[in-house]
Amino acid sequence: MKTKLLSILTLLLAVSAVTFAQSTPFLQAGIKGGVNITKIDGSSFKDEFRYGYHLGGFAVVKLSEKFGIQPEVLFNQYNSKIDTSFGNTLNTDNLKDVSLNYLSIPLLLNYSPTKLFTLQAGPQFGILMNKGDNLLNNGKNAFNSGDFSMIGGLQLNLSNFKISGRYVVGLNDIGDLDNKESWKNQGFQVSVGLRIL
Repeated sequence: MKTKLLSILTLLLAVSAVTFAQSTPFLQAGIKGGVNITKIDGSSFKDEFRYGYHLGGFAVVKLSEKFGIQPEVLFNQYNSKIDTSFGNTLNTDNLKDVSLNYLSIPLLLNYSPTKLFTLQAGPQFGILMNKGDNLLNNGKNAFNSGDFSMIGGLQLNLSNFKISGRYVVGLNDIGDLDNKESWKNQGFQVSVGLRIL
């Protein structure tokens, strides 16, 4: 009798789990890419936004119907333009553009009041990948090897497609020079994602 009851209970739990997984998948994964519109805050840089891009993947771990955690791994390109007075300080005639390439790992908390859109917020950790290049080509010895940022944004969920807009603000000084000036990344990201799982 106990074996039959245990078998029925196990079968009911399995059917419930499959039904729940089909209506609300516990784990989702996909790819994404888009445009970065960023600048570096600091008097050495022009106060203007420049275009870059990001590519990578994401996963969503559902905690409940409305809450989830979304880790991502992204290749992020941030572009900026040096102010002419800073270029003159370094005695360089052709120092204009700076391109910083990061391996970024956002860890976002998702809140979905409806199935159509999701509010997102959380930290982003970045590792500078082009540290080996010289200052004219991308910032060796001028920039720290890491970046720590906060992200806030909105994501539209259209079936398997995700369209998101985010604001990214750097919290730590990314400069590695002894000029007592603080440099911080900031900007916007617009992404299109495709859920695969």
